Amino acid sequence: MGDINMTVEIKRVAAEFKIGGNIIGVDKIEIGHINTTYHILTDGEDDYILQRINTNIFKDPYKLTENILAVTSFLGEKIVKNSGNIKRETLTLIETRTGGHLYDTDSGHYRMYIFIKEATSYNTAIRPVLFHNAAVAFGRFQKLLNDFPAERLHETIKNFHNTQSRYNDFCASVEKNISGRADTVKEEIAFIKQRAGFCSLIMDKINSGLIPLRVTHNDTKLNNIMIDNKTDEGVCVIDLDTVMPGSVLYDFGDSIRFGASSAAEDEKDLDKVYMSLSLFEEFAKGFLSEARDTLTDEETEMLPIGVVMMTLECGMRFLADYIDGDKYFALHYEGQNLDRARTQLKLVADMEVKLPEMKRIVKKYSK
Repeated sequence: MGDINMTVEIKRVAAEFKIGGNIIGVDKIEIGHINTTYHILTDGEDDYILQRINTNIFKDPYKLTENILAVTSFLGEKIVKNSGNIKRETLTLIETRTGGHLYDTDSGHYRMYIFIKEATSYNTAIRPVLFHNAAVAFGRFQKLLNDFPAERLHETIKNFHNTQSRYNDFCASVEKNISGRADTVKEEIAFIKQRAGFCSLIMDKINSGLIPLRVTHNDTKLNNIMIDNKTDEGVCVIDLDTVMPGSVLYDFGDSIRFGASSAAEDEKDLDKVYMSLSLFEEFAKGFLSEARDTLTDEETEMLPIGVVMMTLECGMRFLADYIDGDKYFALHYEGQNLDRARTQLKLVADMEVKLPEMKRIVKKYSK
């Protein structure tokens, strides 16, 4: 009965947006850990994505929406100028019937996008070409936004990729030890603390002006690219909630952290966990084919540093959440945050060994 009532409610909310056609179905999309997402099927030309924004994470949904609207409008103008398909190559926010792009209810704040048809979001690079083409799409995203004034964007999650700030938060979690678990993960804590001096490297470069502040996606996992079902080309960058001012090193690094890992993010057998240099090369080649001419020499040279930094940051976030009693990341089983943390730290160790080879590959494709 609950599911039926929820479907009725979702249909009612969806009808408050300026959609074409009649609603003929609702499917809940289970992918994603933050927002609640539904596929709204219609008998018209378009289907839609309806999302309830998680305001525990995104405290100000209006500023969040301003960011997304500013970026997608900017991208849309360039796509049209390049004779592209605006409905497929960028997200399109749908207005509500009363104006604006958010519909507020007692249960939360909702937004709607046009659903991108004939495309798929992949959790793993089941074929290397998918990772390469995702890299091309992320590189193009960076290139198209190269002249967007990053200072216009709100910081929707403060210090989201400020690794030094994340490290300070991690140390505070260890010190408080709310769950009592810190005593059981001393080896992992020591691994992170041994790299304390590394954590401020990117932010120091930004603050000193050696690396420019750019519009960055900040969550460039493979599954945030829609891949065309027929051509395997990267169609559209999605999940723009964390689009903020930042460094291109964040976006490049997080892509490799997620997509070039040999194993699942919560793999228990750490012998299976390493960074694939062949996938790293596929991504570097694709990303630099689009973004190369918009990057400074300093940024290009530091791309491999971003890979290690984002992986270390993610590892410490998983471990801090485990020590805090699993307050932030959604869990599918007890201890999953610890498994996630251990895979990231194993990747860091492997990446540090492979850093010279990563630098060689980047240099190869930056010419």
